[in-house]
Amino acid sequence: MRLDKFLKVSRLIKRRTVANEACDAEKVFVNGKVARASYDVKVGDVIEINMGKSPLKVRVLKVVEVVGKEGASDLYEVV
Repeated sequence: MRLDKFLKVSRLIKRRTVANEACDAEKVFVNGKVARASYDVKVGDVIEINMGKSPLKVRVLKVVEVVGKEGASDLYEVV
């Protein structure tokens, strides 16, 4: 799954276009490297988002195409 779509599905970022813009602005890192929106997210990847007041760092636990609001937080764990 693409990084921008994962960020939207997991509700880490509200809209896919905002996730895409954050990747273009080099505010999203995967495993310590700047990531493009087209990066293929895998289980075990560590995603760091440097938007807002404090950076957010999460580890990917599951990658699924569709998930409800309640299950969105099960896709990752905060590191």
